[in-house]
Amino acid sequence: MNRTYRILSLASFSASLFLMGCGATTTLVSTPVENIDTVPLKISELSDAEKKSWGHADLITDTIPGMSVDKAYNEIIKNKKGKTVIVAVVDSGIDLDHEDLSGVLWTNKGEKPNNGKDDDGNGYVDDIHGYNFLGNAYNEQLEYVRMLRLNVGDASERAKARILLDGEYPEALQNKQQYEQIFQVVKNADDTVKEALGKETYTKEELLAIEAKTEQMQQSVAILSQMFTYGESIPSVLDELEEGITYFADQVNYNLNKDFDGRAPVGDDPYDIADVPYGNGNPKNQVDSESHGTHVAGIIAAERNNGKGINGVAQNVEIMSVRAVPNGDEYDKDIALAIRYAVDNGAKVINCSFGKSFSPKAEWVYNAIQYAASRDVLIVHAAGNDGHNLDNAENPNYPNDHRFGATEFVDNVITVGALTSSYGSKMVATFSNYGAQNVDVFAPGDDIYSTMPNGTYEFQGGTSMAAPAVAGVAALIRSYYPDLSATQVKHIIMQSGLRSKTSVILAGDASKSDTFNNISKSGKMVNAYNALLLADNIATGKMTLESNSK
Repeated sequence: MNRTYRILSLASFSASLFLMGCGATTTLVSTPVENIDTVPLKISELSDAEKKSWGHADLITDTIPGMSVDKAYNEIIKNKKGKTVIVAVVDSGIDLDHEDLSGVLWTNKGEKPNNGKDDDGNGYVDDIHGYNFLGNAYNEQLEYVRMLRLNVGDASERAKARILLDGEYPEALQNKQQYEQIFQVVKNADDTVKEALGKETYTKEELLAIEAKTEQMQQSVAILSQMFTYGESIPSVLDELEEGITYFADQVNYNLNKDFDGRAPVGDDPYDIADVPYGNGNPKNQVDSESHGTHVAGIIAAERNNGKGINGVAQNVEIMSVRAVPNGDEYDKDIALAIRYAVDNGAKVINCSFGKSFSPKAEWVYNAIQYAASRDVLIVHAAGNDGHNLDNAENPNYPNDHRFGATEFVDNVITVGALTSSYGSKMVATFSNYGAQNVDVFAPGDDIYSTMPNGTYEFQGGTSMAAPAVAGVAALIRSYYPDLSATQVKHIIMQSGLRSKTSVILAGDASKSDTFNNISKSGKMVNAYNALLLADNIATGKMTLESNSK
């Protein structure tokens, strides 16, 4: 699974969208200003409400690079009735009982729950809200570690894998130990200050007001003052440090542990696609700490205007949960079968917020993607969180729609990079992959507020959060313009986005700066309002799509 983790370090948009229609140039006005690159930078901090919904904001109105979702509902959708669209979330599982998701779940009406039978004959037993291809398995190795353990893949790939493991395992172990040490130092300092102040929580101002008469207190104040640069409170910093310990412990114990076998609870041969059936009909998250799929699902379709939590991007959506992504790298077999399951059971959009750099059975997934294309299903894929240029052959990313060739072998996959809420030079998330050929668009993906297990809500960031934002826009288009094909929806999203020529920092490294229009195939950030305008024009025959999305 391609996730982000922030390691603490101690020490001009065009206002008019030109589209070709009937051989003539037609202008679709998208904003009231002539050059969006003149939009003033937002200087003030986002309010709490803005932080929780910035991905739905409008760049012109709010000076926040959101997708104009609220504007689309207020000015275009209004009270229009749409067709229900099934969106499959191929991920780590979903909290099916969440207050903001339980009302938008896909239900397999041909299946009777918990009777141990395949009532509808689709090959899967008790698949009421989706399917779980991982059974009771949770932790997993990274693919390249599995390749070494099982001697899978060709010799050259295994040689690369050995070099990687020899470097990454010691680094993960060192990071785990460092985080444990930092955590203990901060906790000791926190205990000292809490005792001195006689209270459990304190502000930075209260900390700095302490008259440090002892060396221990001086050290404690100095340490905690530094920690306040990483979080708004010391408890939040301690929580992040604990998350770091867990993250690196998982790497050491499971992801990079060559002797670990995470597949044992499933019981199949994961490198034999004919070894079926396996798994079960319970596509929930297996542990409470597993939040990824739940967070993704909420971004797409958390029930709108129910007075709870958040509003998803799309209404008229049924979420199908397909559990195929463990705490580690996904298996090609599971992803291929998950895509086919989603297609065969009615999904019109499939969200794939995962990725990896080795894929010994990639053809199984490529074949599944082609199958989805043949059934008019759109696949939305996260670009990945390594800060890499995916156009560079040294940065392979699976799955993809090009087999690392010059052209795409299908036209139903859209790959998404992540934006931050800060319009300007820092609007590309530091972790986001990019590429003028191999990333299609950018969308909000940093510090996104969404659903979490056990009825809670939190912020998470990653291209994993940007992809479902786009899946939500795709679902809106397919709901209100159901006659448009998956390929048309893809190109509508790409062509209707907002383009900027402002210089942006890539991978958090100012030396890698480029103009925003040069770091994706479309050169644009997704805009729901414009996408619906263009969809209407295409559906009514007023315009035709450009042959070139750039």
